[in-house]
Amino acid sequence: MVSIKNFTPRLYQESILATAIKKNTLVVLPTGLGKTHLSLLVAVNRLKNFPNSKILFLAPTKPLANQHLQTYKKFLDVDKENLVLFTGFVKPEQREKLWQNSTLIFSTPQCIENDLESNRINLKDFTLLIIDEAHRSVKEYSYVNVAKVYMKQAQLPKILALTASPGGTHEKIKEICKNLFIEAIEIRSEQDLDVKPYVQEKKVEWINVDLPGEFKEISSLIKKVYLEKLKHIKNFGFQKPIGLINRRDLIGIQFAFQKRLKHHDPAAYSGISLVAQAIKLSHAIELIQTQSVISVKKFLDKLKIETSKASKSIVNDRDIIKAIELIKNLDEKKVKHPKMEKLYQIAQQEIKQNPNSKIIIFANFRDTVKEIVNLLKQDKELRPIQLVGQKEGVTQKIQIETIRQFEKGDFNILVGTSISEEGLDISGSSTAIFYEPIASEIRKIQRAGRVGRTEKGKIIFLITRGTMDEAYYWSSRKKEDTMKKTIHSIQNRLESQNTLENVKNNS
Repeated sequence: MVSIKNFTPRLYQESILATAIKKNTLVVLPTGLGKTHLSLLVAVNRLKNFPNSKILFLAPTKPLANQHLQTYKKFLDVDKENLVLFTGFVKPEQREKLWQNSTLIFSTPQCIENDLESNRINLKDFTLLIIDEAHRSVKEYSYVNVAKVYMKQAQLPKILALTASPGGTHEKIKEICKNLFIEAIEIRSEQDLDVKPYVQEKKVEWINVDLPGEFKEISSLIKKVYLEKLKHIKNFGFQKPIGLINRRDLIGIQFAFQKRLKHHDPAAYSGISLVAQAIKLSHAIELIQTQSVISVKKFLDKLKIETSKASKSIVNDRDIIKAIELIKNLDEKKVKHPKMEKLYQIAQQEIKQNPNSKIIIFANFRDTVKEIVNLLKQDKELRPIQLVGQKEGVTQKIQIETIRQFEKGDFNILVGTSISEEGLDISGSSTAIFYEPIASEIRKIQRAGRVGRTEKGKIIFLITRGTMDEAYYWSSRKKEDTMKKTIHSIQNRLESQNTLENVKNNS
C-alpha cells in the first residue's frame, strides 16, 4: 500500500485536500508553499481508495516533470519502478510498456497528447490527472486536449490543477476552469491565517534611477520617428489618440490590416509596413530607456542588415541615423545604463554584507543577461552564471546543471530570462532583483516566489523614472489585485452552484 514518509502536511494543505479529493480543483498557492506536496496527498488518497489505478502528473517541461518525479520518489513509500518519466525521447514501443507497467507517470502534455492521438495509450485506469502550471491551460495548449480526453476515457476521473497565478482577467480564469472541468477553487495568499506561519518575511525595495541626458536625447529622436509613424497609421481610420496607443494596440491594428489584405485592399500593404515600423521603434525606445546601450545598438545594427521595407525605412531616417551615431559614441565610451551601475553596487553590497548570499537577477532580454554577467565578473567576489532558455540553444541538461551549480555555491549570482521564473525549484536564494518590472502579474508572482522559501528574503525592483518601467510596475500590481478579486468571485460562484446541486440532489 502506497504511503507518505518524512512529510507532515500543513494545516492549509489538509484543508485544500478535503476539497481536492471530492471535486476537480484549481489550487492557487504562492510559489514555495508546497503545491507538489499537496498533490502527493491527493495522489496517495486516490491510490488508497482505488489500489489498481494510476496517476498522471503533467508539467510544461521535461526538467520540471523530472523535478516532480524526484520529489515523489523522496516522499512516497512505494516501489521506485512504479514511478517513471515519460518523454518523447523514449521509443513508442517502450512507452507503451512503461504505460502499462507504471503507477505514477510524469510527463510533458505534448508527449501524452501525441500518444493519445495515435491511440498508443488510454486514460481509462487513471483516477487522478495533476496539471502543474495550470495557467497555461488556454487556447490550443496541450493541457486542454489531454484534459478533454481524460474526462471522456477515465472511469473515475479527478483533476487537480496547480498554479501560483492563473492570470488577471475574468475571461482567462473562466477559460482555465472550463478547459480543466474545474468544480472548485482553493486559493491562499501569504496573508491567510493558515498560511502565515509558514511564510518567510520578504522585504521589498524600489530603487529609482534617472535617465541621463544622452539617453533622453536618443530616446527623443527615436520617439519623434515613432510618433510620425503613428500619425500615418491614424490616417487609415484608427480612432484612439496617438498618446494612448500601446504595443498591444499596434498588434491589434496589424491584425486588422491583415484582414483587409484578404479582401485585396492595396492600402493594407503600406499599413502593415507602417505598423511593423512602429513596433520596432517602440522596442528601440524601450531598450534605450530601460535596458542598455549595447542592447539598443545590437537591435539597430540588426535592422541595418534586414531587407524588409520596414527596417530599411527606419535606418534610413535622418533622426534614426543621428540616434545611431549617439549610441555608437556612448558604446565607445563604455557608458552604462544607470540601472547597470546600480545593479553592480547592489550585488557588491549584498555579497559584502553576507558572503553566503545567493542572488537571482531577472532580466527580460538575453542581451541584457549577458551584459549583466560580464559586468558582475569584474568583481572577483561576484560569481555570476547565466540561465537562459532553449531558444538560445541551451539544452535542458545544461539548465539543470546550471541550477545545481548555483544551489551548490559554485556561483553566487544567477542571472536569468523567463526560464528562471516558472516552476523549476531554485532553492537557497536570499535576494531577487528585477532588472526591470514586468506587466504580467503571472510572471511577477513567479519571480517573487524564487526567494524567501526557507529564510528571510529581499526583492528589489530597479525602475527608471518616466519610462515604461513605471507603467509596467503599476500594471502588474493592478492586474494582481484584479486577479485575486476575480478568483474569489468565481470561487464563490462555484460554491453557490455546488450548494444548489446538493439541495436538488437531497430534495
